Amino acid sequence: MVLVQPTDISGVLVILPKRHGDRRGYFSETYNRQSLAEAGIHFDFVQDNESLSAEAGTIRGLHFQGPPFEQTKLVRVLSGAIFDVAVDLRRGSPTYGAHIGVHLTAEEGNQLLIPAGFAHGFCTLEPDTRVFYKVDKHYSAAHDAGLIWNDPEIGIKWPIPGQQAILSEKDSQLPGFATFESPFIFDSHG
Repeated sequence: MVLVQPTDISGVLVILPKRHGDRRGYFSETYNRQSLAEAGIHFDFVQDNESLSAEAGTIRGLHFQGPPFEQTKLVRVLSGAIFDVAVDLRRGSPTYGAHIGVHLTAEEGNQLLIPAGFAHGFCTLEPDTRVFYKVDKHYSAAHDAGLIWNDPEIGIKWPIPGQQAILSEKDSQLPGFATFESPFIFDSHG
């Protein structure tokens, strides 16, 4: 059984799997295809990814893959905490260019479902944060792309000052939203 909460952007969902706990700890089904299907969520995940960020303030993103390798992601935190962000890149969407930010923690066990057509990024809030996510298409280096994390046109209010952000060389050189031509199209029928 999972609790599914919509966000202010169509298709982006917060998912909270049920935890069964006692004095020893807890047990949780973190992914159950049948439970998600009963909640109206149908994706065939084909790859699992995990990242470790040693320092708090590490920013990864904003990343996406272009068609035909666009990815839906189901993101959760194994240890630590993140501020997780999804930016709507679907042309024709009523929320095109808008973003949603959600705190995900290992302690809470909440997850974020980010559909294809979104850029994704996160900022670690604790040292040694491990992030795990499922994707419904395999990685393709030729289709890998992104947008700069601190673009004022997108306007994400990150939980750290910009000068404290720890970035990869690649992420620090991503282009801005103003010159972006989206390959994604909004489908109002789901």
